[in-house]
Amino acid sequence: MSESNLPSAQTEQAQAATEAQALRAQLNRWAHEYYVLDAPSVPDGEYDRVYQQLERLEAAHPELVTPDSPTQRVLGSVLAGLAPVRHAVPMLSIRTETDIEASGAQAFDARIRRELGLTDADPPVEYIAEPKFDGLAMNLRYENGRLVQAATRGDGEVGEDVTHVIRTIRQIPLALHGSGVPPVIEVRGEVYMRGADFERLNERQRAQGEKLFVNPRNAAAGAVRQLDARIAAQRPLSFFAYGLGEVTPPEAGGPQFATHDALLQQLKAWGFPVAPEVCVVHGPAELVAFHQAMGARRAELPYGIDGVVYKVNSLTLQRQLGFVTREPRWAVAHKYPPQEMVTTMQAIDVQVGRTGKLTPVARLAPVFVGGATVTNATLHNVFELRRKRVRVGDAVIVRRAGDVIPEVLGRVEDGSVRRPYVPNFHMPRACPVCGSAVVREHGETDHRCSGGLFCSAQRKQALLHFASRKAMDIEGLGEKLADQLVDQALIHSLPDIYGLQVEQLAGLDRMGEKSAQNLCDALEKSKRTTLARFLYALGIRNVGEATAKDLARHFGTLDALMAADVDALMQVSDVGPIVAASIHTFFAQPHNREVVQQLVAAGVQWSDAEPAPAAQLPLAGKTVVLTGQLPTLTRDEAKDLLEAAGAKVAGSVSKKTSYVVAGAEAGSKLAKAQALGVPVLDEDGMRALLAPEG
Repeated sequence: MSESNLPSAQTEQAQAATEAQALRAQLNRWAHEYYVLDAPSVPDGEYDRVYQQLERLEAAHPELVTPDSPTQRVLGSVLAGLAPVRHAVPMLSIRTETDIEASGAQAFDARIRRELGLTDADPPVEYIAEPKFDGLAMNLRYENGRLVQAATRGDGEVGEDVTHVIRTIRQIPLALHGSGVPPVIEVRGEVYMRGADFERLNERQRAQGEKLFVNPRNAAAGAVRQLDARIAAQRPLSFFAYGLGEVTPPEAGGPQFATHDALLQQLKAWGFPVAPEVCVVHGPAELVAFHQAMGARRAELPYGIDGVVYKVNSLTLQRQLGFVTREPRWAVAHKYPPQEMVTTMQAIDVQVGRTGKLTPVARLAPVFVGGATVTNATLHNVFELRRKRVRVGDAVIVRRAGDVIPEVLGRVEDGSVRRPYVPNFHMPRACPVCGSAVVREHGETDHRCSGGLFCSAQRKQALLHFASRKAMDIEGLGEKLADQLVDQALIHSLPDIYGLQVEQLAGLDRMGEKSAQNLCDALEKSKRTTLARFLYALGIRNVGEATAKDLARHFGTLDALMAADVDALMQVSDVGPIVAASIHTFFAQPHNREVVQQLVAAGVQWSDAEPAPAAQLPLAGKTVVLTGQLPTLTRDEAKDLLEAAGAKVAGSVSKKTSYVVAGAEAGSKLAKAQALGVPVLDEDGMRALLAPEG
């Protein structure tokens, strides 16, 4: 054999590269058939044989291993924690239709037609109808066709990096196939666990003597937040795609879709699973029919749903309809009646919340409702309890409101006679935790403990709220530790938390030196936060996460907010008289101001954004309406700029509108502005208005 016939090292490597590429393509094709199309073309043994062949080839030629290889789905390293990810496009929530009957769908269609200015003579609106999955929202970022990051929804603006876990889900492509893949695209969908997979997982847990999971959603949530991908890979997760986040615009090589349905079809072509139940419907009658059909099939579906979602199909109309607060006008979640069961009410206890509210809680004989075993259920307040006519020993109907919060609906009216000598429930005169007087303000339905931070229950709940993920995000400070810190008098007020020492913590139950040091590190890390998180962490009554963000954005600094009166507070978007009064009352209390000052003195800090005085703002007192797609700004970015300049951004055009800012594909709002003679500006004109005079 001549030397020229001997294969060179380069030739061998080229052959190995070609073979590896062919094997990867084959395995990816078979996996797509099995996991996405549910139509395998080869037996499992054949897939395993080819998979092992690729493993051997990559072991012999490590330089040929690619990130999207089927062998690279489970990475071996264990992460120290989940890194934060700021979403390029916020993951907004969808409004829930509270009317669970057919009229809920009809009301949504009526709102859409009214917003679009349609009359009875106009044709029905075309919608996309899809199941509302009971899972976790996920954002998948692809660059040049390869999966580079997966992040949870988090608070809608900042999520957690869970790429290492998402890579283990076989339904999610590591590399997109097909044509027209843009340079950057974020695909959004739901990670969930099929019912059969959940049962098999619990069977395995039971056989191994491990803790059983309560329901598929909890099992999926636990798997997604695993730090070890190898453990996560043992949890059978699935995925459905339903929308997009950030995507390269059409003018830069990105895709252009006319409808949401076309978008979903393209996602399927790129390799993503889309729920087979998704369909296009027309008008309210077909919305109702879809809701009823899915409700009838709910029990037999391979995955859990708690309702359906309707979306306007036309993307042009979606842009025209826009958003209200943080929810799209063009979509709604239409839920089903929550599941209900009958059990016995064994006792009524009183629970004290972080705001001092006393809530009667029913202690129940254990009952399985909506995928979870329920032993406690809220009775809301004493007036609600009277209305429901329930007493200890009664057979009661329990449901999980919204499939989440257990509540007692009432007693079973079956003609049975209540056993004698059962006294009616009365709210205690003294707090069951601290003994302080219980009060009820005039016109209020809730009773409250007057002890404030003197009450250990309020301290515990305030501490847990302060440390929660959406507040100061103090990892490791959970309920049991909070109980010890308060019960052992280590914490009397929130600022005390930043004075805790390793030596103090290490002496607590189930806290060694390492755990104590980790908590101290987490406390130090939490000091660098945002004004919005800090405000939410304070636990001001009626101030949730969204309101805290609005307050921070409007006032810019804590001092400005603390100095605001009720009228100034009501200038904030979505803050009415009740919320404004709560905020003003909170900061008017000397002890609350002292807590704030002590927290700042302990090192809690954030970046201020000092706004100009309202009288000097260029658009103070002006009302502006946005419509269409602006060249360089999203709707939210434009709104933020306008509000920072003092304008009120409204959703509809009227004679009181000062300006309409119109972009591409502006619709009925532009036409109405022109008819009323309202000045119309483009983005450049808007930016010119934003600059202060001089």
